[in-house]
Amino acid sequence: MAVTMAEITKLRHMTGAGLMACKKALVEANEDMDAAIEIIRKKGQAVAAKREDRVASEGCVIADGKDGFAAIVALKCETDFVASNAGFKALAQKIFNAAFSAKAKSLDEVKAITIDGKSVSDLIIEEVGKTGEKMELGAYECLEAPSVGFYNHFNGKLSTIVGLSLPGIDAEVGKEVAMQAASMNPVAVCREEVPENIVNEELTVGREKALEEGKPAAIVDKIAQGRLEKFYKETVLMEQEYTKDAKLNIASYLNQQAKGLKAISFKRVNLNED
Repeated sequence: MAVTMAEITKLRHMTGAGLMACKKALVEANEDMDAAIEIIRKKGQAVAAKREDRVASEGCVIADGKDGFAAIVALKCETDFVASNAGFKALAQKIFNAAFSAKAKSLDEVKAITIDGKSVSDLIIEEVGKTGEKMELGAYECLEAPSVGFYNHFNGKLSTIVGLSLPGIDAEVGKEVAMQAASMNPVAVCREEVPENIVNEELTVGREKALEEGKPAAIVDKIAQGRLEKFYKETVLMEQEYTKDAKLNIASYLNQQAKGLKAISFKRVNLNED
């Protein structure tokens, strides 16, 4: 008995695979729908294995936050064409929703989540079978704080989340700080959290430049400290100039919103090069 178009269409709706792939799977499975679904799933695994040496540099990044918890998920693929596909975006959103609901704390926890009876890994493999591209869960970040904010850039490849020190802060304030982190790419939330190796490197470069400029050896360290102060103002979130008002830095902007309000953490995921 020949495979019917109705069966092929049904399998396509159930799996998202192409018409020819569905027809071949039904023939191979002797028209057993469940077996055909499994064949398509396994072929997705085969495609994934073949694609292991490929680079997944495109994708979709999603952030959200509420009730003191914020998170970012990045689902990666090979091309912008697939990244723009509705099915790919829907899968990224489904994974994010599950991770956010579970308040997952790590990438491994997200990978272990089961959605509609399937693991996140299996769902990604199924999508690989539909598109033929390598895909991977590229990043997961989260934070908890008295108030949180988030920002998703319009291109879908850059998202940030921030934690604020006081409860009950308007979501727009959190979004403003998250947008600042997105656009200015700070290295730390405050100078005390800048890694020691970065501080030492900046001081070393400052000393070397001062000596190259012929400055007296007695003031070289003072000049290096001055350069370090400038570095802090350019790269530390709380000390950066507020992008919407050059008269303010982020610390003074937040203090205007609520006395004593500070940014205490942030996470940033960008699939493009900064």
